Amino acid sequence: MVTMMSAPLPQAGQTGHLGERLTRIGLVSADQLQIALLEQKRSGGLLGATLVRLGFLDENKLAAVLAERAGLSSIDLKHTLLDHSLIRKWPKSAALRCRAIPVRLDKNLLEIAMADPYDIVAMDEIRRHFPRDVTLVPRVAAAADIAETLANYDDTRATLETILREIEDMPPAAPTEQENWQHPIVRLADTILSDAVRQGASDIHLEPESSFVRLRYRIDGALHQIRALHLAHWPELSHRIKIMAGMNIADQRSLQDGRFTMDVGGAAIDFRAAVMPTVQGENIVIRILDHRRALLPLDRLGYGETTQTELARLLERPEGIMLVTGPTGCGKTTTLYSILTSLSAVDVNVMTLEDPVEYRFELIRQTCVQEQQGLGFADGVRGILRQDPDIIFIGEVRDSDTAHMALRAAMTGHRVFSTLHCTDAFGAIPRLVDLGLQPRMLAGHVGGVVAQRLVRRLCPHCKTHRQPTEEEKNLLRNLAAAKSKPPSPPLRLISGGFAEAQAAFDAPETKGETESETPALICDEILIGQTVGCEDCLGTGYRGRVALAEVLRVTPELDEMIASDAPREAMRKTMLRQGFRSMAEDGLAKLRAGDIDLASLRRAVDLTREM
Repeated sequence: MVTMMSAPLPQAGQTGHLGERLTRIGLVSADQLQIALLEQKRSGGLLGATLVRLGFLDENKLAAVLAERAGLSSIDLKHTLLDHSLIRKWPKSAALRCRAIPVRLDKNLLEIAMADPYDIVAMDEIRRHFPRDVTLVPRVAAAADIAETLANYDDTRATLETILREIEDMPPAAPTEQENWQHPIVRLADTILSDAVRQGASDIHLEPESSFVRLRYRIDGALHQIRALHLAHWPELSHRIKIMAGMNIADQRSLQDGRFTMDVGGAAIDFRAAVMPTVQGENIVIRILDHRRALLPLDRLGYGETTQTELARLLERPEGIMLVTGPTGCGKTTTLYSILTSLSAVDVNVMTLEDPVEYRFELIRQTCVQEQQGLGFADGVRGILRQDPDIIFIGEVRDSDTAHMALRAAMTGHRVFSTLHCTDAFGAIPRLVDLGLQPRMLAGHVGGVVAQRLVRRLCPHCKTHRQPTEEEKNLLRNLAAAKSKPPSPPLRLISGGFAEAQAAFDAPETKGETESETPALICDEILIGQTVGCEDCLGTGYRGRVALAEVLRVTPELDEMIASDAPREAMRKTMLRQGFRSMAEDGLAKLRAGDIDLASLRRAVDLTREM
């Protein structure tokens, strides 16, 4: 809840120069300030906005500095409870023009979040929309946060209905590239795109059927049907999307790809469109690339405390290969982007090879794979090695040549990060061997493997808890019994093979004295999270996703087993003895914490392997 405070209106010029203040406290360098001043002289605008646009300064940090200079406090709109009735009373056009939004009215004190507290014209316009006896209390907020907040309060359903009625009253004619932005088809496409971004969708599916077009969003990994459009609207709408993505609108029989950028809620959102011809017509899927949601610091990836600790230890290695494994859409690239941004610095040369480059970063040299021009992953790594890199990110190890080049980079002292398709962390080593790498060459050069899945999180606003059924109790009891078994004896390798390791692996296990007590105790005390559904989660019972992960650090003992080409189950037994925590265990911990339900856990992780 916002805390009310009374503050005088700022007087422009009462504090020092903004650029001097920013360089003095270390938010920007002298070189960055000079570049921004030159760009400001050429393009106009405010210095702070120019620094943000160039990527030299975070907008929230700028808001904090502006608030300090004005003798005011800043406000984070993303973590503030707003008065919706005030927002509805405040004309959106005026709010966008003034870059201001009302926060809360307490008696005769009205808090206003403003991007520029020195904007006297905006203050005068705000006063005209509220009674004379109301005193304005300005708070400083980031302009992008203000725009995003205003966008989130759009009545999208009413807007869509209005646009569709306009289209029905118009003669059929697809908008051209020069079409005015007020054309209903243009506004329909923009409304669908912006609504999907506001709902946190990762993909938009536009699927023609025999008599209608199905509109679906993928939210938190699951597809949701939003509405059905009349088939008569589809030719114009598909043409508009293809024009935006730079595709050929006359070609309706070929696969086409394109991308475009659109401002949504004050932020530049990238969209990647793909067209597939089907028997019903052209099917269009649009991937949403929202930097605000995808580029997260490591501590906000949803990892548990144990996983974060193991990952931090893994990242301390100065060389070697680190792999992130999992199926498509499990957040592998997001994890690696978070790692790269945490390691990126002025004194570190980070270079990437991606297909495609989805997000762009400062201080990181990114290259897009172009197979048609002869720039594949293997050739790209060869080129990167001649660029004096410290850290190399390879989008995916997908063939033998790329695997050999990645190993070569690791053997020459570089830190190499990449993704690999396999089911769990222990499957990475056999997969690399299948790609042609020798086990003895891998030993000492693989730092670790992270395997992960994304599981839908229970909505915090409506979730409830219940007692597990007998079937669920049996499942949890079996899992608990498997975890309570004592580990296998230490595995000792002999020169030239793994005979003793295999013998120990095949030996029967002994049961602990208290094994029978632990599963019953756990199952009697645990409560299962249950979905309900509310307006905040669109009635699904889920809101957001959480990562289930297992981190396999390659220890000296495991290195010896890799060199000896030991079976993966033998390696698994060894690492369990050393404290390895599986993805299923991570999921059970989140189940007990009430973050996820058992149904989501079973869909993401094969629990039978843990029994």
